[in-house]
Amino acid sequence: MKAKFNLFVLSLIFTALACGTGTATPVPPAAPTEIVVVTSTIQASSEPTKIAHAMIPGEFPSEPGGIVGDQDSSITAEEKRAPSGDRFTFSRFERPFNAETMDVYYPSIDIQGATFYQDDLWLYVEIVLKDTGDEAFSLDGKYGFEIDLDTAGGGDLLVLASQPASTEWSTSGVEVWEDTNDDVGGVTPTITDKTPPACDGFETLLFGGNTLDDPDLAWARVSPTDPHAAQIAVKRDLLNGDSTFLVGMWAGNGDLSHELFDINDLFTHEQAGTSLAELPIFYPIKEVSELDNTCRMAIGFQPRGNEPGLCPLPIKPGQEPDEPGGCPPEFIVCFNFGNQTVCVCAQP
Repeated sequence: MKAKFNLFVLSLIFTALACGTGTATPVPPAAPTEIVVVTSTIQASSEPTKIAHAMIPGEFPSEPGGIVGDQDSSITAEEKRAPSGDRFTFSRFERPFNAETMDVYYPSIDIQGATFYQDDLWLYVEIVLKDTGDEAFSLDGKYGFEIDLDTAGGGDLLVLASQPASTEWSTSGVEVWEDTNDDVGGVTPTITDKTPPACDGFETLLFGGNTLDDPDLAWARVSPTDPHAAQIAVKRDLLNGDSTFLVGMWAGNGDLSHELFDINDLFTHEQAGTSLAELPIFYPIKEVSELDNTCRMAIGFQPRGNEPGLCPLPIKPGQEPDEPGGCPPEFIVCFNFGNQTVCVCAQP
């Protein structure tokens, strides 16, 4: 069974002159609590509502809990194609392009790599997008991560941050969604189902908009040291005690929506298209565009290697890399880890 998130309710008492909040006391506390007041985008009346935050994230821990690389589509953007990595059947997307013509490349949603961190209070991710040297670059897309708590493939939680613009932590534009009816992924999570499932994606809003039972739950910012990196933080409370899970990163525009998971179950391959010119039956991108994601990292446990969506496991000393020889081309999935490319056969 998937672990479900129990909300910790903070009582908000508003007066005509000021607003205050009850303070959640984390156990154990990692650092003294800082209280700040920010102006929310929520319009409770004719005036913006001010929210007193009892907890804000600090700086990232020094040691990462997981690192993942991803394809760089800028190297083949002029050819109107991705270099590799787009495998619709296996919920792997490398599509930082517009639909049909693929003549617009979006560096702000082309993931280059991502890192996961955690401490006693927070989960943090940093998603690095492509730096093309354009001084006008901005994080104008949506960025987030999906958590699979029972490591069975179907996502349980989805955190999304839209257009982070400041290097200061902010809750503006951040949402947290949960799949409470356990239908994300359908019958075969991460793999396209033969019969499209009747599913509604991540249907339960836990945080964002007017849903602020815990106004400190999730935050985002532009990295203070890299304008091409989006940083997101959520409270560990979101996991409801779980410490082992899979996490995968996402970047996109309109098609990165909580309602569309799993995307490869809601569209056919013919409808979605592909960014790989070597698959002419499906090329070019059609109804699923401006989207990128990574494989999933195992957090808190040693993976067996067959977890759905898992990144390829590193090669042990003395071990020969697996060759996907004899694998049908449509089932070969490749991943970039720095300067190393690892290809595996994902044939069912």
